[in-house]
Amino acid sequence: MDLSKTIQELYTEKERIDEVIASLEQFLANDGQGPLRRRRGRKSMGADERQVVSERMRSYWANRRADKAMKASAE
Repeated sequence: MDLSKTIQELYTEKERIDEVIASLEQFLANDGQGPLRRRRGRKSMGADERQVVSERMRSYWANRRADKAMKASAE
């Protein structure tokens, strides 16, 4: 009987069991909701960022309306 091989197999099994225990603990920490899921998609904007975008878009659409009015009057 090769004891070093047996010991190595036991260590491998112990690592696998430790991983299972860790995943079960995480499951319990999430109130049984499963693994943590990362939020995907766009991040939400703060009020100051929203204000900057709002001003930029207001200027953009004002310029578009002005261009359209000039083209209409030129025809």
